[in-house]
Amino acid sequence: AVVSPNVRAYYYMADKPLVRAALFHEATIRCCYRWNKSPHVTWIMNIHTTNGTTMLSLVNLSNNLMNKTTELTDGVTCHLLFFKRVRLNYTGLYQCKLNYNSLHIFTHGTFLQVYKPLQKTLNLSESVKNSIITAEGVLLLMCVLIPGTMPLCKSKRLNELERKKGREEENIYEQGLNQDDCNSAYHQIQRTNQQGPYQDVANCGEDIQLEKP
Repeated sequence: AVVSPNVRAYYYMADKPLVRAALFHEATIRCCYRWNKSPHVTWIMNIHTTNGTTMLSLVNLSNNLMNKTTELTDGVTCHLLFFKRVRLNYTGLYQCKLNYNSLHIFTHGTFLQVYKPLQKTLNLSESVKNSIITAEGVLLLMCVLIPGTMPLCKSKRLNELERKKGREEENIYEQGLNQDDCNSAYHQIQRTNQQGPYQDVANCGEDIQLEKP
């Protein structure tokens, strides 16, 4: 700001560079100065146009915009620009313009950024959220346990197959022994049948006694 050397004016604190406010929420911008005079203070809004130029606009105070003046210690005066419900077109750089006679002094200014807050796509209650978290925990536990139990099940199945194979081999061995016994019994019966007639004749010869003439 350009100030005449005959007027002693300087700022007590620098303006806050940025103020962010959600759409339709409150916001407050302030400018503070110390001057031995009592200037007329107006708020100026700098609007950046699409072609890169800046357009100055006088802030019109209304029910939604209020200007409040407070006196601090050491002769510091602060002006507060209070927004009850900010809108998107309120975005811009706000400066205090100090007018005293032919002097015009501008503060550094504060940029007000109005943004739209992110809205929830799903309005879930706390109980539903807890249920979802529990289900996620169960799924995670299953993802950890299932890969670990699969090798155990596989090894158990292999052991069962080996036992089954061993039992089948034992059954085959026992069946082989039974077949040998059957074969030996069959051959014995055949030999008995073949020797049977001769044994009967021999026995008959022993029983019959011839008479002497």
